[in-house]
Amino acid sequence: MVLHTTPFPNSCLSALHTVSWALIFPCYWLLDRLLALFIPDPCQKSQLLCVLLFMPIYLGLLVTSLPFAFLGFLFWCPLQCSRRPYVYSRLEDKSPAGGAALLSEWKGTGPGKSFCFATANICLLPDSLARLNNVFNTQARAREIGHRIRNGASRPQIKIYIDSPTNTSISAASFSSLVSPQGDGTARAVPGSIKRTASVEYKGNSGRHPSDEAANGPASGDSVDCGSLENACIVRIGSDEGGRHPEADDPAPGGQARNGAGGGPRGQTPNHSPRDGDSGSLGSPSASRESLVKARGGPDGGSGEPAATCGKAPHKASVVKKAAARRRRHPDEAFDHEISAFFPANVDFLCLQEVFDKRAATKLKDQLHGYFEYIVYDVGLYGCQGCCCCQGGCCFKCLNSGLFFASRYPIMDVAYHCYPNGRGSDSLASKGALFLKVQVGSTPQDQRIVGYITCTHLHALEDDSAIRCEQLDMLLEWLADFRKSTSSSSTANPEELVAFDIVCGDLNFDNCSSDDKLEQQHSLFTRYKDPCRLGPGEEKPWAIGTLLDTDGLHDEDVSTPENLQKVLESEEGRREYLAFPSSKSPGACQKGRKDMLKGNGRRIDYMLYAEEGLCPDWKAEVEEFSFITQLSGLTDHLPVAMRLMVSSGDEEA
Repeated sequence: MVLHTTPFPNSCLSALHTVSWALIFPCYWLLDRLLALFIPDPCQKSQLLCVLLFMPIYLGLLVTSLPFAFLGFLFWCPLQCSRRPYVYSRLEDKSPAGGAALLSEWKGTGPGKSFCFATANICLLPDSLARLNNVFNTQARAREIGHRIRNGASRPQIKIYIDSPTNTSISAASFSSLVSPQGDGTARAVPGSIKRTASVEYKGNSGRHPSDEAANGPASGDSVDCGSLENACIVRIGSDEGGRHPEADDPAPGGQARNGAGGGPRGQTPNHSPRDGDSGSLGSPSASRESLVKARGGPDGGSGEPAATCGKAPHKASVVKKAAARRRRHPDEAFDHEISAFFPANVDFLCLQEVFDKRAATKLKDQLHGYFEYIVYDVGLYGCQGCCCCQGGCCFKCLNSGLFFASRYPIMDVAYHCYPNGRGSDSLASKGALFLKVQVGSTPQDQRIVGYITCTHLHALEDDSAIRCEQLDMLLEWLADFRKSTSSSSTANPEELVAFDIVCGDLNFDNCSSDDKLEQQHSLFTRYKDPCRLGPGEEKPWAIGTLLDTDGLHDEDVSTPENLQKVLESEEGRREYLAFPSSKSPGACQKGRKDMLKGNGRRIDYMLYAEEGLCPDWKAEVEEFSFITQLSGLTDHLPVAMRLMVSSGDEEA
């Protein structure tokens, strides 16, 4: 399939569209600013003065721009019939962390491979509409959201061990990147001379892939690089008495000794004293969880000083994975889960919703291209075409679908479908489903290893359960057609091996509300597995809501990712700052209603994965699941992320 890099099939139509939109835009912008004046902004000290001062100016300019907007609309509207449903952008990355290089990392044999998926509703609406959700300045938020996501995803994946006779487990902070290289950011000290970096301050690699240093040599003033893609770094905090990790007693496969255990110099570099806020490079950001070696090493064990141990990992993913299972932070669960102030390290795929504003989408794309090589944006249709029929809603689409997708792996095929049954205000946007096929590897027999990802945003009005169920039915039907039309394999002679099948997005219903029982029992949850769900209407105890109470978005207690993380770790904080199912009883106030509620809030942002329909004998298992607070103050939703381990059938036991 040919991916569309421009919204129109030829330059003539593109030029005509540019001219028509230039005539429309002043009227659009002035109307947006005029409406925004009447929605209070907490940053404006004198709201009434702003209204009295700017309203006559905006109103006069708006009336003046109307004739030009009408002329532009006469050209713009018919052009939408020729518009393509998405724009594909690629910023080629030839570094060892680029998409082409990633394909050579996994051949589908031996150790499995983990992939990290993230999804978020980021509320990039025109400013007047965004203010209804208590978020402001859409253009600035788009840049900041992209900046935070890039910095969180591109940071190295570090695990912290505490050498202690009573605690030899992985530090809970390790998954939130308690130790992060921050460059020129500010750090505050925590015990053990470890610098904790605030998620907003962390500068990442300034758009560079960490592996650039491995390819081009360390930059001046940087600490010693750990080496190639296979290398790993462990940060260890020692104690006076020290402690021996149970994994150190495990025999290494193939007679290979662990780093530091046999005293050999292979793959090791001397320990060094990192500069403030710098724990050393970890090589490629593609180094995933299974590539990190869990061992204590170096001559300073138990000295009370932190050390960074670098070395080549002699263990395969299956061995490390089994060791991790014995030391899991949550013995009652098959995988780790947490509330994190950072996006997970090495995010491979990012799905976003409500990226409605085109200028904001461009700013977001430019920021994310510093980490993601492949992006699909401006998804959807405008005008009076595209969604076939209008079942009780508006046929004219003022906004696109708001869907946005970014990937580190090459995108092979893309398809978009618009839901035709939107109603009310939701019908003004071309909400739908975006289907993508990505290549994540190739076998020695030149068979492509592929994955399927579906990103969607369902109908929002609370009382329309039947509409959402119809949309889920359509989604499953479209997804089956997409897989069939894009598959080049036959059962007898497969040319492709399917590694994963993911469905994610804002589904606008939760698993605890009595009003959402119809959606909770949909067949989607029999075909795809929800890591946070026990059954219809029953959540796992650790799962929390992803919809924030808009009244408290800018409270000082939740003004930073770290503060919001701490608040959501307590039941009292969740009741204060998360949205709960609305009460039908008259006269029930918000605070009083929350005191009577049980559960952890409305979880309407989902990350689902399929266990069937994959390559025979392959298995997909969740490694980690995260609720992320890094976008605090920028959106009214919590992003969620999942790390999925795909194991091939011939993986060694």
